[in-house]
Amino acid sequence: MKSLTSNPQSSIHHPHAAVVEVQNLVYTYANQEPVLREISFTLQPGDRVALMGATGSGKSTLLENLIGLKQPQSGKISINGIPVESQTLSQIRRHIGFTFQDANDQLFMPTILEDITFGPRNYGVPPALAIDRARELLADFGLEAYANRSAHELSGGQRRLAALASILALEPSILILDEPTNGLDPYWRRHLAQVLLNLPVQVMLIASHDLNWLGKVTQRALVLSGGRIPIDRHIQPLLQDGETLERLGLPVGW
Repeated sequence: MKSLTSNPQSSIHHPHAAVVEVQNLVYTYANQEPVLREISFTLQPGDRVALMGATGSGKSTLLENLIGLKQPQSGKISINGIPVESQTLSQIRRHIGFTFQDANDQLFMPTILEDITFGPRNYGVPPALAIDRARELLADFGLEAYANRSAHELSGGQRRLAALASILALEPSILILDEPTNGLDPYWRRHLAQVLLNLPVQVMLIASHDLNWLGKVTQRALVLSGGRIPIDRHIQPLLQDGETLERLGLPVGW
């Protein structure tokens, strides 16, 4: 795919500098026990990482902290060396593609084509170029026939693919996906994996319960449990460690 925009961050930062750095992150919802307790990890260029954990372990909360949708009580997050703070959010989000668990949170224009061109046009990409890019993405996801339809006319799986296309149109260098295979049948799970594996992004972080699929698209696993990350290791040996997965509430094969 042709690049529409340059990425100034990639030329400024040392190739071995962390793309995402999280230090001692603590997040608590009002009047509750902390969901995230002293979370620390780094993501380096080339990292494709699975974020695993049982339902309610705080995966979505962690992802939303990374892009500034939620503010931690303590700890630090930096993206390409820039601290995630209210005054840096617009700068940081220019480099991050984020998909919510619910695709409906991202599709709001009258047609899918307009949804996909919305971001690039907002950043000053010429309309004709934005439309070309959108049609390329629609073709990638088998949605050409739906270009002029609204999101509510699509199936749940098609909406998820359209939401991802609207993110990829911005050519992010960091991709953060929350349960991207929800609602997708096996054909589209495989196709999505192929698309993701060919993306020229610096870092990919994917939260999912779809362990078998994660094993095909990521190399490293961070496991959230008890508000912490007790496991940070290569994903393949972890997926073969049924005892550990069972203990974490992630029985493999189910």
